[in-house]
Amino acid sequence: MPKTAVAIRHVHFEDLGSFRPVLEAGGYAIRYCDVGINDLHALATEDIDLLVVLGGPIGAYEEDKYPFLEAEIALLEQRLRNRQPTLGICLGAQLMARALGARVYPGPAKEIGWAPVTLTKAGQEGVLAHLDGMPVLHWHGDTFDLPSGSERLASTELCSNQAFALGANVLALQFHPEAEGDSFERWLVGHASELAHAKISPQTLRADSKRLAAAVGGQRCLREWLAGLQPEGVSSVQVLR
Repeated sequence: MPKTAVAIRHVHFEDLGSFRPVLEAGGYAIRYCDVGINDLHALATEDIDLLVVLGGPIGAYEEDKYPFLEAEIALLEQRLRNRQPTLGICLGAQLMARALGARVYPGPAKEIGWAPVTLTKAGQEGVLAHLDGMPVLHWHGDTFDLPSGSERLASTELCSNQAFALGANVLALQFHPEAEGDSFERWLVGHASELAHAKISPQTLRADSKRLAAAVGGQRCLREWLAGLQPEGVSSVQVLR
């Protein structure tokens, strides 16, 4: 039987992107759970081999405005406590940090655009090595403290915590290695108001996306991470290559 991957999606255009074919090639049957439409509480009782929590333009601390966040964080608390395979991207990474007891808060400035991350020693020795020196897409205004017991993998000048791992089964990435050039126009339209407010040129982002889209590096990272997943309950001190 195929393994099951459920992706929690907050806005329709921030989907699995270039990660989808890697998951399908790895034998995963993919299903989206759209917040505000599908029941997040039901996921806690389902047999899910991999949970992917995608990005979105809200704060991980705004459950007073977006009540579904309470169920989402509760689900993450359960999975992370049991070290069940979980991947978070952007908002997903911030929600994972919060579920692990870390603070999520506005960063010093919005970080939007293509730029590399600086890998720690653990990052260089792990699956993120495929992104070493490679520009990736950043699109966030918030950041988070490093959760207790986790391992920092990457940082930028603005945000010291850009990626962390908790054993072999938990990986959180504040940047977007899944972004691909073919669908990037949807991001520009979906975030048009944010770009206008931040005075960021969609023309520049579009051109950079066509030139720098990191789909291949991101796919290699995901492929290696999936290959290194451990049976539930088995812990590892780092994400191994």
